[in-house]
Amino acid sequence: MKLLVVGGGGREHAIIRKLKENPEAEQIIALPGNGGIARDAVCVNIAAKDIDGIVDFAVKNRIDYAVVAPDDPLVLGCVNALEAAGIPCFGPRAAAAAIEGSKVFAKELMKKYGIPTAKYEVFSSPEAAYAYLEKAPIPTVVKADGLALGKGVTVAMTRDEALAAVREIMQDKKFGASGDRIVIEEYLEGPEVSVLSFTDGNTLVPMVSSMDHKRALDGDRGKNTGGMGTVAPNPYFTPEIEKRCMEEIFLPTIRAMKAEGREFRGCLYFGLMLTKDGPKVIEYNCRFGDPETQVVLPLLESDLLTVMRAVTEGKLAQCPVRFRRAHACCVILASEGYPEHYARGFEITMPEGTEKNVYFAGAAMKDGKLVTSGGRVLGVTAAADSLPEAVRRAYELAEGIRFENRYFRRDIGRKAMEALA
Repeated sequence: MKLLVVGGGGREHAIIRKLKENPEAEQIIALPGNGGIARDAVCVNIAAKDIDGIVDFAVKNRIDYAVVAPDDPLVLGCVNALEAAGIPCFGPRAAAAAIEGSKVFAKELMKKYGIPTAKYEVFSSPEAAYAYLEKAPIPTVVKADGLALGKGVTVAMTRDEALAAVREIMQDKKFGASGDRIVIEEYLEGPEVSVLSFTDGNTLVPMVSSMDHKRALDGDRGKNTGGMGTVAPNPYFTPEIEKRCMEEIFLPTIRAMKAEGREFRGCLYFGLMLTKDGPKVIEYNCRFGDPETQVVLPLLESDLLTVMRAVTEGKLAQCPVRFRRAHACCVILASEGYPEHYARGFEITMPEGTEKNVYFAGAAMKDGKLVTSGGRVLGVTAAADSLPEAVRRAYELAEGIRFENRYFRRDIGRKAMEALA
């Protein structure tokens, strides 16, 4: 089979590595991929949001199966366009991808179908939002309605921070049209859990849970990022919690989407907060998370391509999905200054044998050398029988990888290990 993977980050690299395990995968092409991914797939410089270019390429190159991984092309209807051209895909169509593409849509869906989430208000003018915030409980959470590279959320601990977030999103237009509307919602407390799931619209199979680390600096300080590291499984996500989430959140969500005429087929991501009142949804994503994918897929025992095709064909109930009873840790190596301003173009070096544990995100080839080209440069993942050992191995590998202006958090997995103690 000739496979196509749309996207060019660490998540896509993890997906490609797993797809390669299937002997039927004769060739994997990444659009656009990156310099590191090029060692595992053929990379073609077609942007993930160039829907017409992707479809034209897929048809001309007789692609047998496509995986659309990032949020932007999913929301823009890449799966719809590829399917219309006769190419089967993994990923939701545009109507279903709205569950991530619009936070207003997601909140109203949960309200309509009784899915537990934070209380919220929607605003389409900054003046109305400012007036509300003058009396709103603080802390609070301010969210841009649309896609914002995982950075459109501000957890405001003071009223001034909340007002500044509204100004940045709605008046300064930091995220463009994604900030035309905002959601201001209740501040929730409790452990956070990320749960990716395979679903064909009727059957839903949760993957191994994980714990993301969004803040740039140790101790959960600094700016929100796309994610500085992950561990799996998440110790807070007990079998009892999982059962409750399945009954109150997971299955009700896919049933709600189907009832709305938006059947979801693909990977549905649940961002959860385990509050004193029970688990609640913080956010949905319409795709594999990044860097959650980099700890979840290494623990998948089942063949990924087989599972994906079962999702596409509506046959997930007949497809076994198994995960190893092990732990994984991913540490993100970033460029100093991320998520704001940073330099790029520095050579990446690592000891021989390390690369099999590395998923490249912001990397490019220049004069035959692999160099940094983004904020999050790469993720290094280790799996082991225990979480402390997985964390130790991941950091040991991270220390050996070098590039100028490299930085990474030193406390990935600490909270999870404290919970296990």
